[in-house]
Amino acid sequence: MTQRAKIDTDDRETAAEEPPVVHHVAGLTSAEVAERVARGEVNDVPVRSSRSAADIVRGNVFTRFNAIIGVLWVIMFFVAPIQDSLFGFVIVANTGIGIIQELRAKKTLDGLAVIGEAKPTVRRDGVSTQVSTSEIVLGDLIELGPGDKVVVDGEVAEADNLEVDESLLTGEADPVVKKPGDTMMSGSFVVAGGGAFTATKVGREAYAAQLAEEASRFTLVHSELRSGISTILKYVTWMMVPTAIGLIISQLVVKDTNLKDSLARTVGGIVPMIPEGLVLLTSVAFAIGVIRLGRKQCLVQELPAIEGLARVDVVCLDKTGTLTEGGMDVTELRTLDGNGEEYVRKVLGALGESDPHPNASLQAIIDAYPDAEEWRCTEALPFSSARKYSGAAFSEGNGETSAWLLGAPDVLLKAGDPTLDEIDHLNEQGLRVLLLARTTRELDDPEVAEEARPSALVVLEQRLRPDAADTLAYFADQNVAAKVISGDNAVSVGAVAGKLGLPGAENTVDARRLPTDREEMAQALDENAVFGRVTPQQKRDMVGALQSHGHTVAMTGDGVNDVLALKDADIGVSMGSGSEATRAVAQIVLLNNSFATLPSVVAEGRRVIGNITRVATLFLTKTVYSVLLAILVVCSQVEYPFLPRHLTLLSTLTIGVPAFFLALAPNKERARPNFVKRVMRYAIPGGIIAAAATFTTYLVARSHYSGTGALDAETSAATLTLFLVSMWVLAIVARPYTWWRIALVATMGGAFLLVLVVPWLQDFFALKLVGVTMPWTAVAIAAAGGLILEFAWRWVDHRFPA
Repeated sequence: MTQRAKIDTDDRETAAEEPPVVHHVAGLTSAEVAERVARGEVNDVPVRSSRSAADIVRGNVFTRFNAIIGVLWVIMFFVAPIQDSLFGFVIVANTGIGIIQELRAKKTLDGLAVIGEAKPTVRRDGVSTQVSTSEIVLGDLIELGPGDKVVVDGEVAEADNLEVDESLLTGEADPVVKKPGDTMMSGSFVVAGGGAFTATKVGREAYAAQLAEEASRFTLVHSELRSGISTILKYVTWMMVPTAIGLIISQLVVKDTNLKDSLARTVGGIVPMIPEGLVLLTSVAFAIGVIRLGRKQCLVQELPAIEGLARVDVVCLDKTGTLTEGGMDVTELRTLDGNGEEYVRKVLGALGESDPHPNASLQAIIDAYPDAEEWRCTEALPFSSARKYSGAAFSEGNGETSAWLLGAPDVLLKAGDPTLDEIDHLNEQGLRVLLLARTTRELDDPEVAEEARPSALVVLEQRLRPDAADTLAYFADQNVAAKVISGDNAVSVGAVAGKLGLPGAENTVDARRLPTDREEMAQALDENAVFGRVTPQQKRDMVGALQSHGHTVAMTGDGVNDVLALKDADIGVSMGSGSEATRAVAQIVLLNNSFATLPSVVAEGRRVIGNITRVATLFLTKTVYSVLLAILVVCSQVEYPFLPRHLTLLSTLTIGVPAFFLALAPNKERARPNFVKRVMRYAIPGGIIAAAATFTTYLVARSHYSGTGALDAETSAATLTLFLVSMWVLAIVARPYTWWRIALVATMGGAFLLVLVVPWLQDFFALKLVGVTMPWTAVAIAAAGGLILEFAWRWVDHRFPA
């Protein structure tokens, strides 16, 4: 059986006697392909899943804060000992770590992208072969089937009931029927039928290709973390600039001290205002998240998608390919209306052969019923998610002709048909049922199903994914509502969901009875968990309705009927075995086709968000106390108490090293909104208390010490207080305690103690506690500051809950 195209009615008898001639276009020859490659007529638009290596280096090195610190570093080289330039080496190390981690993530991403890359089928020398998208040349003949994405602009050469969805380009949801000579736009995808088209524009010449690339790849997921940090850095810059200017004037003009020492102390005041490690740790946390997920065969096409999935509170699941495995098995054939089983088997075998691009249901039928050689297809109607059925007309080889439909019983049969009761009983067992019906109408008649006579029921058993039940249980435990949205019969979908233990699976809704009003639809979605007979456009509407109620929605799917909903969802998740179109619009692709990978993605997102919130509090507390200390110094007209080496030591022990461990630690806290508010409500009181305690110690020390070396003694006392208060902030941020967090805090305290007792370290960091009274006074002031800090943070929790 070869002919698929429709044959005119007048020619039916002739067609029954001799097979129609099929003219296949052979495509380009190998020599023609080589010639076009030599001319550069290749589809060379790069499809990257991550930044280029040059962009990564540039993005990590050339930052606003690196520029500020770089200038200050150069100044320190000329005016102060090397230990006052340590902050510059820390920045170099941080930047290097950031570049290495992001390059590692890029390598992982690019490797996974190659695995998950769709390979279009081109016809060359008359033979079909799969090539990379970048290997397509001008004039190539590209074959298409359901779910295939149109990767370059072209002109239809062959069409077999070819229906194309151009909604991602035009916004028009209805599929467009394509015939030979019609234009094909890159970025559209096939929803039914098949065919081939000739590439007329490739590479950067195709405007539509660029448009599709932008639509499918670079529509960035909203990242509250990224935008929140940008907002914080903007405020920090506004605070830093006038404060730094005031400090410079105060130390260089007002105070009549040594120029080099004044410069060193001025730089010492400016450097800690910059939360230089915050952006680094955020990118490192994301990069390591990508690497961890990559090991589980999860391709994250947009980094903030990890964060986005952690914020999701509703996940919409397509049943087929998500809760069930792709394959099915025919378990029973029930004939109706007096039809013989042998004849029905022949019909089913012929129907299977009539579709060159069978879906999972039809593939099960093909496996169970071989083709009847003497039957020839004279007309075909491919399966469409919108129609819910497929069809074909045959010449049976004995002079008889017939036309058949195969699809959803509740679509092909009228309401109240007694056969539906039998079907409902099968659906309640979680079985999938297809109806074979004979029709007397033309297949292209919109009302072709109106007078169809039921001939047989094909009962299919779906294979449940072994890991689906545990994954659904995880979402229920994490207060993430799961909604099963499927094109299948609602009762059957509910039975499958019930077997997997989905809460609310008994409440099934036929989507044909869903209200069209968005508010009413959202209400129905909130109240129910399982929806059947959902059309592709309805899936999209349902995602929008859930979002209108303030939900963050993730959508999973693998078929062309999921593309529109995947595109509109906050996070789109596609199976690796899914259609090319679904993989193109999804932010996350599960290359191992395992729904069980999703909890890992959620957990990774929660780790990133929870930990960055913790470390951001550390960094911004430092910024707040640095700005306030500078203001207090300017207002009091005294020397700035610290040299750069002191704050480098404090930053390393109370922020830099601990933050690195805290940023990468396990964290299962549910992601909460208002990142900036939650960070600043702790950082502001923490910074104010640290600055007040430190400056109090400094003023007390100034009245206590006098003579040569007084400033060094005052600095040492102030450094002790600031370290102890900063350690108290770290101890609060590190809660709840685990053995390694306690060990981390204790190690940082031990390192500072080592500096205070080892003579050469005392000299290196210019830290030496003089006498007994003042050091213990510094400890007492720090203890008081710590107690006030505990009270302040608890008051903030109660007064400004986030």
